[in-house]
Amino acid sequence: MEAVRTCLGCRQRAPRTSLLRVVAREGRVVVDTAARLPGRGAWVHSDPGCVDTAVKRRAFGRALHAEITDTTTLSELQKWTDRHMDN
Repeated sequence: MEAVRTCLGCRQRAPRTSLLRVVAREGRVVVDTAARLPGRGAWVHSDPGCVDTAVKRRAFGRALHAEITDTTTLSELQKWTDRHMDN
C-alpha cells in the first residue's frame, strides 16, 4: 500500500508519488524533489493553483512549523511548478 499525504493547497489526499515535498531551510521554502532532505516536510500538488492557494493561506509556515521570512522563495516555487507542468 502506497503512502498517502494531504496537499497544502487543495487539502485533498493523494498518493505521495503525485505530490511535491517541500522543506524549510533558513526561512526559505525549498523543493525536495528526491523527498530525502532532513526535517519536517510538507506536501503540495505541482499544480500552480494548489501552490497559489497554499501561499494565500500561509500554509507553508504552519505546516513546516517554521517562519518563512523569504517570500521570494514562494514565487520561485510557483515558477518551478509552472515549468514542470509543461513537461
